[in-house]
Amino acid sequence: MTKAFVTGSTGFLGGRLIRMLVQRGWQVRALHRSPADSARLKALGAEPVQGALDSVAKLQQGIGDAEVVFHAAALFKLWGTHEAFERANVDGTRNVLAAAKAQGVKRFVQIGAGAVVMGDGKPMLGVTEDAPQTFPKWAPYTASKGRAQKLVLAADDPAGMRTAIILPPMIWGAGMPMIHETIKNVQAGRFRWPGGGKSLMSTAHVENICHAAVLAAERATGGRTYFVTDGQDRSMREMMGTLLATQGVDAGDKSAPLGVAWLMATVMETVWRTFRLEGEPPLTRQMLRLVGYDFTMSDRRAREELGYAPIVTWEEGVEQMRTR
Repeated sequence: MTKAFVTGSTGFLGGRLIRMLVQRGWQVRALHRSPADSARLKALGAEPVQGALDSVAKLQQGIGDAEVVFHAAALFKLWGTHEAFERANVDGTRNVLAAAKAQGVKRFVQIGAGAVVMGDGKPMLGVTEDAPQTFPKWAPYTASKGRAQKLVLAADDPAGMRTAIILPPMIWGAGMPMIHETIKNVQAGRFRWPGGGKSLMSTAHVENICHAAVLAAERATGGRTYFVTDGQDRSMREMMGTLLATQGVDAGDKSAPLGVAWLMATVMETVWRTFRLEGEPPLTRQMLRLVGYDFTMSDRRAREELGYAPIVTWEEGVEQMRTR
């Protein structure tokens, strides 16, 4: 029985990853912060381990004799301070890597972000893993994930711990947090389709990402990154419009030219930062870059090296969202 340690176990992706591992006969230890999460993790079949990413010693205790570490924990927001993203995504990854190495872990799989290759707004179609990373100052989330990725790749050791990174585009599925924030903006009359919603996007159902992560733990040679998608690209309007419709929400037809939207996002960020307003701006450059410009990726490497293929189709995932 393979033993695994999972960070981010209480998140949108982490819980599904645990369920998948348990169903495949793995023994799972799951990191969590709140005592209230313990019962839920036990119900998934995992052994709860209370702790955080800021202590290598506690992480070592949590990892124990695990052979594989799945690092899914991350601060994923489209607004926040650089310090907060660096602390959670970069320092946290550094600590988990150090603990895993000290415990003799054989495989380390990180859930990264396909957006680490995004720079200034421009179309990017059929992107491969060889595309250079970018670290925009106005995108602290993706910049921090990019720095974390460099740490994971540098930690790959052919004589010790092998590392791999799964790089998804937008992750979706029943219970996805993003849909609730979008609904709030639609209901408040703040939602606009950037550029008419015509941008072409790759997507990845949460179950497909988990499946790819398990394959990487079992088959990756080490020191590799893998784009993972659903296998079919869609326009932002088709994708988001369909997902909103599963919740009985119509986003309407209002749109904003990309140039105008970018300027609006810049102004909003300045106002929020200057006056230290609570909450997040309705629009940020980081958000706009993710959904406003063509960005599709090729998952050929994952298919050829890992034997990856989607296990949940678009139609199946949409139907699941309608029934929950």
